[in-house]
Amino acid sequence: MSLVCLSSRMSRQNESSVVEFILLGFSNFPELQNHLFGAFLVIYLVTLMGNALIMAVIFLDQRLHLPMYLFLQNLSVVEVSFSATIMPEMLVVLSSKKTTISFVGCFVQMYFILLFVGTECFLLGAMAYDRYAAICHPLAYPVIMRRKVFVKFVMFSWFSGFIVATVPTTWVIGFPFCGPNIINHLFCEGPPVLELVCADIFLFEIYAFTGTILIVMVPFLLILLSYIRILFAVLKMPSNTGRQKAFSISSMTYLQPKSKYTPDTKKAISLAYTLLTPLLNPLIYSLRNNEMKRALMKLWRKTVVSHTV
Repeated sequence: MSLVCLSSRMSRQNESSVVEFILLGFSNFPELQNHLFGAFLVIYLVTLMGNALIMAVIFLDQRLHLPMYLFLQNLSVVEVSFSATIMPEMLVVLSSKKTTISFVGCFVQMYFILLFVGTECFLLGAMAYDRYAAICHPLAYPVIMRRKVFVKFVMFSWFSGFIVATVPTTWVIGFPFCGPNIINHLFCEGPPVLELVCADIFLFEIYAFTGTILIVMVPFLLILLSYIRILFAVLKMPSNTGRQKAFSISSMTYLQPKSKYTPDTKKAISLAYTLLTPLLNPLIYSLRNNEMKRALMKLWRKTVVSHTV
């Protein structure tokens, strides 16, 4: 429904003379682009394989069909989708002297970026609450995080991502784009696209600032409060083993700072969370978890045995 809405808004772009955008990338540094292409390709493949492995292990191991791991599985789906939305286009930009993207394609990419970023923020908040309930209320945890509640958390996260993506994208697509059509970035992210709008966007900037604060800060505060409660609960644990087990839970989110950085610095900051967040989340949430490591080893042994027989 949201994509139909986007299409209808696109058909009314009578004031816009732009039919495609040019993605500039790091064209001023051609040698750097060649090196970045190889590095980004490796990161992309590792991200896909790491998250795909997590999804497969949780799917195949019945012992991991618990809220904590099912949240992680959803997070891996988000990370793979987010990377697939951005990385192929980014690799094309880095391997070409001039890369264009259609007007429609640019806003479709922007929509899915916002969808997956918004969903990720709320999923991280839900995961923090899940860990709080498991550590601080272990006896009541099966009731607190029963399957019905888990499903509601996941549905709310994806629905929130849908709202986060639909409202600003349909708003921005209604602005006139009179030219130039050069996006000083490697993909269609909101801020560099908005620089090309030939209209007053003050109201949208207020909405975007307020929305970003709410979208990021609400999950962040939930994460912060959850881990403060977890910290106090861990410090009350009598054994060092219990503390180490509890402290093996970690989380990560991101914010893009708003300041007068140069375009190349903004691109570097954007690339940092674009590349590292999908890559590091599997490491943070999986490799420090004993159950996940045991499940990975079990899958590995089965694979080795099946190839040797």
